[in-house]
Amino acid sequence: MVPMSAQSPPQPQYATHHVTNQAPPLAPYDASDDPALLEGLRREGAGWAEADVRRLGLRAGGEEAQEWGELANRHEPELRTHDRYGHRVDEVEFHPSWHHLMRTAVAEGLAGAPWGDDRPGAHVARTAGGLVWGHTEAGHGCPTSMTYAAVPALRAQPDLAEVYEPLLTSRAYDPGLRVPTEKPGLLAGMGMTEKQGGSDVRTNTTVATPTGEPGVYTLRGHKWFTSAPMCDVFLVLAQAPAGLSCFLVPRVLPDGSRNVFRIQRLKDKLGNRSNASSEPEFDRTVAWLVGPEGRGVKTIIEMVNCTRLDCVMSSATLMRKTLVEAGHHARHRSAFGARLAEQPLMRNVLADLALESEAATTLTLRLAGAADRAVRGDAGERAFRRIATAVGKYWVTKRGPAFTAEALECLGGNGYVEDSGMPRHYREAPLLSIWEGSGNVNALDVLRALGREPGTAEALFTELAHARGADARLDAAVAGLRKQIAETGQVGARRLVERMALVLQASLLVRHAPHPVADAFCATRLGGDWGFAFGTLPAGTDLDTILDRALPGGA
Repeated sequence: MVPMSAQSPPQPQYATHHVTNQAPPLAPYDASDDPALLEGLRREGAGWAEADVRRLGLRAGGEEAQEWGELANRHEPELRTHDRYGHRVDEVEFHPSWHHLMRTAVAEGLAGAPWGDDRPGAHVARTAGGLVWGHTEAGHGCPTSMTYAAVPALRAQPDLAEVYEPLLTSRAYDPGLRVPTEKPGLLAGMGMTEKQGGSDVRTNTTVATPTGEPGVYTLRGHKWFTSAPMCDVFLVLAQAPAGLSCFLVPRVLPDGSRNVFRIQRLKDKLGNRSNASSEPEFDRTVAWLVGPEGRGVKTIIEMVNCTRLDCVMSSATLMRKTLVEAGHHARHRSAFGARLAEQPLMRNVLADLALESEAATTLTLRLAGAADRAVRGDAGERAFRRIATAVGKYWVTKRGPAFTAEALECLGGNGYVEDSGMPRHYREAPLLSIWEGSGNVNALDVLRALGREPGTAEALFTELAHARGADARLDAAVAGLRKQIAETGQVGARRLVERMALVLQASLLVRHAPHPVADAFCATRLGGDWGFAFGTLPAGTDLDTILDRALPGGA
């Protein structure tokens, strides 16, 4: 007799039918089981972090962490403006799963930690960690991203950086509003946009009035989209006497009193539901000047580079997560006498998605490598980062919604129900092309860089030259890109930036990916042998090699 402990669990039985032909749960799985990710990690100088990334990948794909992500989105944050006695408190309450996710992310160095790590590749290691931990839930990546991005901006004011940087780079997660300098670690948020301007922050009307104390101001005005309002400190743009300036606003003042930070409401968003996005008002709110008066945009430029990189990373993560889900379903689901993963047309769809995912991941890690080397003083990498990050932000985030829709469709009706998790990913995808500047903002930023910073174009072509001669289609595309840059005005900006992104991705794959991957990408994205929808790879494409590389456990 077989012991009870060794028997298979009983299968659900109903009076009318048995449950068959359904994919088992994906979790537990290894979110770091991705050759493109691990190869890029090593190539960009952070091979020393591979063991940590692999460990985090196993945790991200585990049943517990996957449940945290689902629960954090199901039980959305709640605004509490007043306590039971009528005192204004302006606090947001989160489900415990949110705190589990945040605690892990901060402890694993996915917030400000790289700025306190002198090892080459520290910023690459953080990005790789985000690519795997993001398989859990996207919303909590917002406060970790803003904390990461706040550090270089804060360095424009050395006296404030001396106080706050050690806390922002800490790996300690300590929620709750208290005096910042009395906590072991801090999180930073941002308050940039207002109702009337959005990305056009120069139209901001929030006023900063100097006090008698040097560097200290009071703010009066509103912000339209300030995420993670329970962060400890915020970088805020406001109009000072000399023009638009950047300020540090703590939620709690040094004497322990609450700073004025009236949360009018939380946004009812399409996705990103676990993360609280708010509309705060300032009224005699105490703030400290960061950088010179009138130079607010210049002060936050480095912050923008960081958050745009994280947009690319998050889109690449969503692509990878939904591809893994689609591949898992296709390997277990049968239709018309065969597994879906064995049927030629489904294999074409999955392989096409795999190409897009690998191109996004490879570009993300190349951008992280450029960021890491730029921080360490490499001027060429700084110029490349300047233009390539804007290009990547435009294109990869644009591909995200179409990609997640196609991956969802691979599950059929099963993918359209909330229990599958795919609708949550689908709702998340459009955010990344909106956050930190929509498509037009990024396309215009690329034109601005090309026109005002000529070194950026040469940095891009220097990068592309590393693949010269390896693929005739790529060589032709690079030659055509030079001409296109010279002739393009604002009306053609999107077409130009799309072409720049595809050429850059192709060059990276030609240099670093297996030949079948690079060949299929160049044939379709550059050679024009590609339809509008995913799943139109040409006959003769080596689908087996592409899928064996892309899907955990092979295809």
